[in-house]
Order: sequence, then structure tokens, then C-alpha cells
Amino acid sequence: MSTPAVSPSGFSLSPPDPEERKRLEAGLSREEANVLLHHGTEAPFCGGLLDQKDDGVYCCRLCALPLFRHKTKFESGTGWPSFWAPFDEAHVVGVRDVSYGMVRIETRCARCDSHQGHVFPDGPPPTRQRYCINSVSLEFVPNGGHLRDPLGRGDDAALQAAAAAG
Repeated sequence: MSTPAVSPSGFSLSPPDPEERKRLEAGLSREEANVLLHHGTEAPFCGGLLDQKDDGVYCCRLCALPLFRHKTKFESGTGWPSFWAPFDEAHVVGVRDVSYGMVRIETRCARCDSHQGHVFPDGPPPTRQRYCINSVSLEFVPNGGHLRDPLGRGDDAALQAAAAAG
């Protein structure tokens, strides 16, 4: 039996098994499924999290893994929520995307492999990265709120430990 992969911030990165995956996917709206599972993109300036300004954490809509912190969000003017760094580098995976005649880096959740958006090298300091993410791919959890833990991995406890560590 192998040990599940754990990120530096203490979250399990083991993918959902087929039964868990089926259950997670069953809870998605048509738009969420189009983006998360079929690599779609929501229309710019329409996402529900674009104007979110509260402190908190942005998590994967499918598996609830924390992907971005509010403190790394910035206004890029592109029409999608943008971040200059992930919650934990291990939580976001980059995959070369050559669709639509462009070469880009697609961003995916490291645990469930759901499509989140793309990352570009035109962001602000200190990273100069712009993670351009679909609102529909994310769920926002305000500071002090509890993470949804659909896989029973102890994510809320890991978040509280990460917050206590700074």
C-alpha cells in the first residue's frame, strides 16, 4: 500500500477514486462541468468571484483543495479572477496547451486534475505570474470559514494548521 502524496502545506494530493470522482462530478452544474471536466472557459467579466474582495481561500470547485489565497489576488483587467501565486505550489499543476493556435500553460488542480484556467508570465511582482482562473472552477471560503471536505481527507484541519503556521 502506497502512502498518499501530501503537499508541503499538509493536504492530501491523492486523486479521488472512480467512485468518489463520480460522486463529485454528479454535483456539478452544466457550466461547471464544461469548464472543470471539458476544459471550457466562462465568458469574461461574468464570473461570480471576479469582484470578491474578502479575505479567504479559493478552493477547487470539484474536490475543494485550496488553490489560491485572497492576498495573492489582483485586478488584471482580463475579466477573470487573477492571482500571482498559488496557495501551495504543489496544489496547481501546469500543462502545455496548444489549443486554438496558441501555446499556453493550462492550470489544473493537482488532486483531481480539473481545469482551472491558464497561467501567463505577465503578472505583478514578486512572481510576475498571472494565474487567470475561471470563477466557476473555484469556491470561496472566507477566513474563519470551514472548507468543504467531500473526500474526507481532513482538509479543514489542514487549512487551520496552515493558517496557524502563517
